[in-house]
Amino acid sequence: MLSEFLNHARVCFNTTPDEVSAYVNRHVGNHNISLLSTPTETSRLSFCEFSDIGLSRISYGNRLRVSCPDLENVYHLQVVLSGECQWQFNDSRVVLFGGQALMMNPGEKMDLIYSADCEKLIIRVPEPVLSSTCMEHLGAVPRSGVRFDRQVVDVSQSRALLSFIEAVLHEAAEDSDMCLGGLSRHYRDLLLRKLLNTFHSNVLDFDQPASIKDKTLERVLRHIDHNIKEDLTVEELAQVSGISVRKLYYLFTRYFATTPKLLIKQRKLNAIHRDLSSNPSIRNVTEAALEYSFTHLGRFSSDYRKVFGELPSDTLKRREGRD
Repeated sequence: MLSEFLNHARVCFNTTPDEVSAYVNRHVGNHNISLLSTPTETSRLSFCEFSDIGLSRISYGNRLRVSCPDLENVYHLQVVLSGECQWQFNDSRVVLFGGQALMMNPGEKMDLIYSADCEKLIIRVPEPVLSSTCMEHLGAVPRSGVRFDRQVVDVSQSRALLSFIEAVLHEAAEDSDMCLGGLSRHYRDLLLRKLLNTFHSNVLDFDQPASIKDKTLERVLRHIDHNIKEDLTVEELAQVSGISVRKLYYLFTRYFATTPKLLIKQRKLNAIHRDLSSNPSIRNVTEAALEYSFTHLGRFSSDYRKVFGELPSDTLKRREGRD
């Protein structure tokens, strides 16, 4: 399962654990290793970048301990391909075998023990990238950021998740103008959405009250989406919802951990990103920004870049390269 992927991105083969560890420290995450068996030169590593996420396939070929002091501002999807890997946290211990996966959160500290035959696929996702996907998918992000439970998922039994992972790995191996032109971002976003839907997290608890239980917020969100190109005000939303401005701010803080103004801006940015990415009638960034009531173009470009990691002109150029 998945073991044939990333052969195109081989970094080292039949080498020492120290050499693999040095590369991992530079490109995957900060850690230290200590051997628990007589060392052999059977370590292997493949690594590549794909639309702001890192893909690595790693096998130390030795029984060893890996200490990770802190996953700084990144998530890890760690899939055990073969052998076993033990996670020791401050308050619990988890053991994964071939075909099982676990999501790791930013800031988590852990000790791992690899069996000599352990091989893993690690997908490194920067925190801003996942937050942006969550914002686009759900309209907001939990105040503390997205945090996954320590839930072990059997990837071999989750065909949909496995298919998304395989699709990303296939695209990463492609060397084509089409992939470089923007398809990679779509594959990445689909995978991240699938991770949000597969692994339990605070996103599920956070989303339920607004989308299911609170009819007032449902009316507000519908009004925003139906009038997304207008210059919406908080006072207008309060009038639509039939509550005071103060009450509206309270509900947005409680359920979305954001303000009405920020949520409106985020949904406008998401709509512009979709237009710049796929709407052939949009040929000018200024035109698109003004159509969605962004009048300060410098501030618009800055906000867009913070969310999507690139300028709106870059998004438009990629789409025009495919037209």
